[in-house]
Amino acid sequence: MIDLAIIGGGPAGLSAGLYATRGGIKNVVLFEKGMPGGQITGSSEIENYPGVKQILSGLDFMEPWQEQCFRFGLKHEMTEISTIKKEGKIFKIFQNDGKVVEAKSVIIATGGRPKRTGIKGENEFWGKGVSTCATCDGFFYKNKEVAVLGGGDTALEEANYLTKMCKKVYVIHRRTEFRAAPITVEHAKNNEKIEFITPAIVEEIKGDNNGVNSIVIKNTQTNQTSQLDVPGIFVFVGYEVNNNILKQDDGSMLCECDQYGSMIVDLNMKTNIEGLFGAGDIRIKASKQVICAAGDGATAALEAIAYLDSHK
Repeated sequence: MIDLAIIGGGPAGLSAGLYATRGGIKNVVLFEKGMPGGQITGSSEIENYPGVKQILSGLDFMEPWQEQCFRFGLKHEMTEISTIKKEGKIFKIFQNDGKVVEAKSVIIATGGRPKRTGIKGENEFWGKGVSTCATCDGFFYKNKEVAVLGGGDTALEEANYLTKMCKKVYVIHRRTEFRAAPITVEHAKNNEKIEFITPAIVEEIKGDNNGVNSIVIKNTQTNQTSQLDVPGIFVFVGYEVNNNILKQDDGSMLCECDQYGSMIVDLNMKTNIEGLFGAGDIRIKASKQVICAAGDGATAALEAIAYLDSHK
């Protein structure tokens, strides 16, 4: 039987594995269907991780994590998990190949993914001018004009954030009304650096070998199209957490989740199910930053150690 199963091999999962094994748990297994590293491996540049002065690609940035995290005995099972159930005090981990593994405790660190729009050029320029993280990529557009697509709280909050370094931010939304909280809308409308383009949609993202250089916008009332010359567009049309493994046979979830499907945890990454922890982007109010996910993983591992010690 596994002492601790970690599901997900991104920054949260790897950090959890490092702290758990170095903290004395003997039998720790990380389940990740591919090579560990997580969503961040798709990033073209990382320059905001403390202590790492070089600007690295996500792939290069995560490479030493694997060596360090497996140094203390963390095991890697390259397999996909279909679901997790708890029977009594034991967790049962069901793999897609039919194998079932038992564990005393579990850390879920499966993360999530921003929704894509399907706009022409989006996939081509993903990470090359198309971004879903103003905190990560906003600095690259210092003193430049950028576009933000979306009308929810995240879109307007990130638009406000981008005005701290960008010369101008165009907010494009398909309706004239916004889903964001009234106070968030008010702050955005009072920001002189933000210009609203509504009701409108983005029909195409254009660029060249250097990345995005313009977007084609269509007014949904007049059907007129126009071109906006910007080197970057930030897309905020929703976020999906990877929570399928929490779904039970009766349609319920293994632990309490919010309306978006994110795991509800406390400051110690504990869920309402004893021995089950959530870390990284899968949890509520996640900052979606590598450093925050790593901190979550460390916290969850320390709590798992305490849990296992108390149930010997």
